[in-house]
Formats: sequence, structure tokens, C-alpha cells
Amino acid sequence: MKYDFDTVHNRKRSDAYKWAVGEGELPMWVADMDFKTAPEILSAMEERLNHGIFGYGDVPPEWYNAYIKWWGERHDLDIKKSELTFSTGVIPSLSSLVRKLTEPGEKVVIQTPVYNIFYNSINNNGRVVVENELLYKDGYYGVSFPDLEEKLSDPDTSLLIISNPHNPVGKIWDRDTLAEIGRLAWKYGVTVISDEIHCDIVEPGKAYTPFAAASDINRSISVSLFSPTKAFNLAGLQTSAVYVYDDALRRKVRRALNTDEVAEPNSFAVVSAVAAFNYGGEWLKQLNEYISENKRTFEMVVMDGGVSGIRFVPQDATYLMWLDIRSFLDKRKIPWKQEDLSGVLLNEFFRHQNTKSAGIAEKIREITGLYVLDGAGYGRAGSGFLRINAACPKSIIIDGAKRLRSGLKELSLK
Repeated sequence: MKYDFDTVHNRKRSDAYKWAVGEGELPMWVADMDFKTAPEILSAMEERLNHGIFGYGDVPPEWYNAYIKWWGERHDLDIKKSELTFSTGVIPSLSSLVRKLTEPGEKVVIQTPVYNIFYNSINNNGRVVVENELLYKDGYYGVSFPDLEEKLSDPDTSLLIISNPHNPVGKIWDRDTLAEIGRLAWKYGVTVISDEIHCDIVEPGKAYTPFAAASDINRSISVSLFSPTKAFNLAGLQTSAVYVYDDALRRKVRRALNTDEVAEPNSFAVVSAVAAFNYGGEWLKQLNEYISENKRTFEMVVMDGGVSGIRFVPQDATYLMWLDIRSFLDKRKIPWKQEDLSGVLLNEFFRHQNTKSAGIAEKIREITGLYVLDGAGYGRAGSGFLRINAACPKSIIIDGAKRLRSGLKELSLK
């Protein structure tokens, strides 16, 4: 069966956060897809809907089995039922765990540029953000281990949050990198939370390694956050899982999730996840092929426009594109460097662009109506980059690429 990813659906009529934009504007910013989820999932949800009774739900064995099978067969991670806990989402889990696994005023390390809500989950809970900036050279990212060790060795550091695969740079961390991160965290008594929500959106032929699968140390010191929501476009259903191998750590995690009341499913959270993992494999395969082609098309259209000074960072995973436009800005003497944002609520940054960054994304939006994200919102290391969502029909990809090209051309003439 060949699945349809070409149809354009009108999401403005669905109260979609992504599409709350002005007339004529094209949103390619927030990380959700403009595709309908897999028909197999819709069928399972329709059957549940037709039952017509939506009382309090439980987590049945089928939910555990679906996660265990998917991660075992696809990602070579052996999970036991007792090691999984249902949660309403990766971010609710993350915020709960920051509160439970650290004390106010303690430091939490993140690897930047990184998903902006990591900052919020730390700052909003009275903890201190510490940035381990990723190394970036010749278009590729890596971990600065000397800097990471220095940050983890601080007695006030109690937690490290990683993004695996990494949002926004699209990097799949290899087993050796993950194992070294785990070794350093274990050496200094630091717990690791690994956000793995993007793990199933990968380039054809690529595969991610779960943090907990990289070594025995990793498994014993970590909390892994899983969810089908990114891969199958189910974010609005609030469904995820928390995996913890170590018994003592798991008790703390479950106490956190239950205290914050984020461990109970709604009527569609279980059936959608079960259907995704049991029946969505072929749909996901075709989706990844489609997104990969979208990225190539977008780059080709933009680069054919003759705009110099931009680089598309090679992607292993996620449906996001990460564009390095620092040379473009430098050549035109457009300022883009900014102050450290570790104390700023990054969601407010996205809304107001109130730093020394050039706000290049805002300028492109004003000129063309294309809404993309300024990389500065992901921390100082993201300044001079743009993040663009490629999970949309081909016609939108081409439209967005043409708009970006024309916006950059107009800016280059100023």
C-alpha cells in the first residue's frame, strides 16, 4: 500500500497552533507534521470512538507489549514491563523529573543549541541552566568532552539532559559518544535524562542508538523518554512512556509523575500508541523516505537561487532542517551574535525576538510570509542558524523554499 503524503489539508479549521498565522503566511516552524496520521491508527481510534464511553482509563498489557516489541526489534533495547511508566508527554515528564531529581538552585547541564523547552523546564523550576555547547566544524556537530566533564564535575550539578537524536541539529549520536557521556555522568554522580522523541524520524538507512543501550552504565544512571507522537503526528493525544532500568531511580521517577498527575491516559492515548507501534511500520518507512526527499528538494530550490553564504547542515534524523546562514549575515554586515540566553525563558524569546540577534527569521517572515525559527532561540550556539520543518506536502516544501530564497535575496540587496 502506498500512503498519501501529497494532499494539502486545511489545518486552520482545526485550531492548530502551528497554523495560527496571518493571511498568506506559511508556517514551517513548530515541530508537528501537516500529514494525517497512519490510516491504521485512525481505524483504531475510530473503533474506540464508536464505543462511545470515555471514562477513566487504565494502561493495559497491550500498551507495554507494543513498546517492548518496537524498541526490542527496531532499536535493540531489551525492556521489561516493570521498567515502563505511562506519561502524558515528554515535556510534562521532563519538568516533573527536574523537580524530583534535583533541588532548587542546583545545576542542570544541556547540550546547546538544543530544544528551547529544555531551558524552560529548568528555569521555571528554580534550577540553573549550564550549557555544554556542541562543537561545530565543517558542517558537522560533536560533543566537547573536556567542557562536558568540567560542567559535570561541579558539585552543584546533579542532572544532564540530552536530546537523542538531537533537536535541532538532526544528529544521531553514535554508541561510543553516548557511552562516553554516560561514563562521565556516572563518574560524577549525575543522572541523565534522554529525550528520544525524534528517534523514529531518520534518514533511510540510518538508525539511532538508545542512550540506555549504549552501555551498562548508561542503562543504570538514566531515564529515557519515549513517544510515538513525533513519528506519527499524535502530539495532541498526549501519550508517551518513561523507561527506567534502575529500581531506586524508577521509584523516584514514578513518585514524580504520580505527584504531578501526569501518569494517567486519556481515552485515545493508549489505542493510538498501540496501533502506531503494531501496525504503523510501513507508513513510517514511507514517511521517512518522503521527508528525506523533501529536504533534498528544499535545499535544491534554495541553492538554485544563487544565494551565497548558506549551508544546509547534514541531517541524520528529525524532520527539521538546520541552516547555517552565518556567512550570509557576515558578508552583508548583518549582526547576529547575541548575549548568553541561559536566564531567559526561550518561549518568550520566540515571541518577541528581544535579544541582540538580528531576528533574521522575523525579517524573512515580514518580507515573504514564511514563518521559520531563528536558531538563537535554542541558545547562544544557535545564533546565525535557522530551523525549518520539512514535514509537509511537496507543494508546501517548494513554496517555502521559494519564499526563503526570495527573502534571502532581498536581504542581500539591503
